[in-house]
Amino acid sequence: MKAYTSNNIRNIAVLGHGGKGKTTLCEAMLYISGASERLGKVADGNTVLDFDAEEKRRKSSVSSAMAAIEWDNTKLNIIDAPGLFDFENGSAEAVRAAEAVLIVTSAGSGVDVGTEKAFKAAEKRGLAKFFAITKTDSDHRSFYKTFEALKETYGNKLCPTIIPYMEGNITKCYVNLMTGMAFEYEDGKATKVPVPSDPVIEEMTAAFMEAVATTDDELMEKFFEGEAFTQEEILKGLCTGIFDGSIYPVYAVSGLTAAAVDQLLYGLAWSAPGAYGYAGETAKDEKGEEVILPCDVNGPLAAVCFKTVADPFVGKMSFFKVVSGKLTPDTQAYNVRTGEIEKMGKIVTVKGGKQEDAKEIIAGDIGVVTKLAGVKTGDTLCDSKNIVTLDGVDCPKACLSMAVKVRKKGEEEKVAQGLFRLMEEDPSITFAVNKETKEQILSGMGEQHLDVVVSKLKNKFGVEVDLSVPKVAYRETIRKKAEAQGKHKKQSGGHGQFGDVWIRFEPTDSEELVFEEEVFGGAVPKNFFPAVEKGLRDCVLKGVLAGYPMVGVKATLYDGSYHPVDSSEMAFKTAASLAYKAGIPKADPTILEPVGTLVARMPDDNLGDIMGDITKRRGRVLGMGPADEPKMQELTAEVPMAEMGDFTTVLRSVTAGRGSFSFEFTRYEQAPQNIVEKVIADAAVEEE
Repeated sequence: MKAYTSNNIRNIAVLGHGGKGKTTLCEAMLYISGASERLGKVADGNTVLDFDAEEKRRKSSVSSAMAAIEWDNTKLNIIDAPGLFDFENGSAEAVRAAEAVLIVTSAGSGVDVGTEKAFKAAEKRGLAKFFAITKTDSDHRSFYKTFEALKETYGNKLCPTIIPYMEGNITKCYVNLMTGMAFEYEDGKATKVPVPSDPVIEEMTAAFMEAVATTDDELMEKFFEGEAFTQEEILKGLCTGIFDGSIYPVYAVSGLTAAAVDQLLYGLAWSAPGAYGYAGETAKDEKGEEVILPCDVNGPLAAVCFKTVADPFVGKMSFFKVVSGKLTPDTQAYNVRTGEIEKMGKIVTVKGGKQEDAKEIIAGDIGVVTKLAGVKTGDTLCDSKNIVTLDGVDCPKACLSMAVKVRKKGEEEKVAQGLFRLMEEDPSITFAVNKETKEQILSGMGEQHLDVVVSKLKNKFGVEVDLSVPKVAYRETIRKKAEAQGKHKKQSGGHGQFGDVWIRFEPTDSEELVFEEEVFGGAVPKNFFPAVEKGLRDCVLKGVLAGYPMVGVKATLYDGSYHPVDSSEMAFKTAASLAYKAGIPKADPTILEPVGTLVARMPDDNLGDIMGDITKRRGRVLGMGPADEPKMQELTAEVPMAEMGDFTTVLRSVTAGRGSFSFEFTRYEQAPQNIVEKVIADAAVEEE
């Protein structure tokens, strides 16, 4: 690939709902531009961008993939993001590297959740927005139905740009409203034809011209006077509207047959903004103050790592968006997170799973540096004399946790190493060992996400694991006062062992054991008090009901006896444990369960269903009200953590993917009797 200057580079994230044809459209772009030799098909498993074994098996994208396309003397960096919500991190990566978002939906569809999320992601970063409506040459699929649904949601900013001419249910040709030309397609090849005389085309042309006119007062005046715009005026007005967010161009295409894809490529090359055309990206200097970084190849280096891949052959691959300056193999860059100087490895460009050597990555471009061990996704690399921090990747937080159990004993460490490698690739994965339950806990975005992680563990690292519902870290406590004696007496050859204590146990608000002594007359010498306390502290680590830690206990040593020869610290420690075992069962012990605060967001129409689901989970609704976006509600509740296992799946199902939530531990509280009995029974089964 030849070298391009910053003003001829476009970075475009391709987003949308799963199954709407994003990867198919990207494959058509690659084929039409000559970047691939054949038109890859997802169903056949031969696409350039879905190159991972998991993607071929599932027939859908599970991670973002990038390829560069050359078209009309412009380099288009296309980043294809997964549409399934379990793999939202791929969308976050794509959006971070782009200046424009191509939102893909299919003819006949309404405004689906993936479209809404893609639009919000673009709005959040202030990116230009394009719409591509695919499958427009399929029988009984209406481009205009989808266009009207989008217009109802996004208003008059929606601008028809390439539209299909229909005869009945058949698409005969595509009309380019930018150029006023029409084309028929066969095997992806265009033939120019006269623009058909059709009321729908006239209506769409008027809508297009009006959208262009709104970008400039002089154009608006010409529009009202009925004067025709020049080609230059049309393109200038369109670019201005796309740049300032007042126009969202809509393209009719068919990825499967590559019809009108060339027109889309021209549109993106002509009108999609690049990094060079932007005023500059905002960063923060060492004082935390905002600074603007122009897209200048001769400026000080500033680049952000937006994606990481652990390639089994190439090694670690760090994907960079260079905002200012350039990265070369000789570059020594300062890592703002670590404070270390990073020496560059080999620089490559990628086309799906294939790499090609490159000399540099210049400002405004995207590329890969290999074997940067100290760099993570979200890191900023910059000039050590001009330290700035760029925005990282807005990674989604894991919301479903499962316990990992190895199929072969002794491979726990191997699992941990593999997961830490996968976490480098996908920061939405978290992994930790629960110190209380001793379980390895894997967290991700949903069931499909975790299933992919398990498959990658097997295929990449040779470790087979099963997932199960994690154990809940319960607590035990007491509800009334009780007293008990602990007497340890043992005689053997030589010195014997003797320790005798009377301890009063009672409830308290403290998490830790509260130990006090009220011994009078030296019944127990003071030097044995620490041994009694130590014995009790060891005991409260394991409760008497189900073996969970004991909390909320105050123990008072108030009497006892000793032997001047046979008493020892060990004897009194043992005596304390005997008193614990005798006294706690008499103090009405019970189970405490962890309770968390749930903050859930959902559409207005789903509020009642979610409230009902929370009630079934023994939750208590604390409050509700409008969220910070239209037609959305926010609900706050307290729910036992043991009941939250499948809430992610239920919320996503009920809200069609529009819902989200956060959940954090709040406190422990007494469990109902039926839960207490179940916890005790489960603990007994585990001990068998």
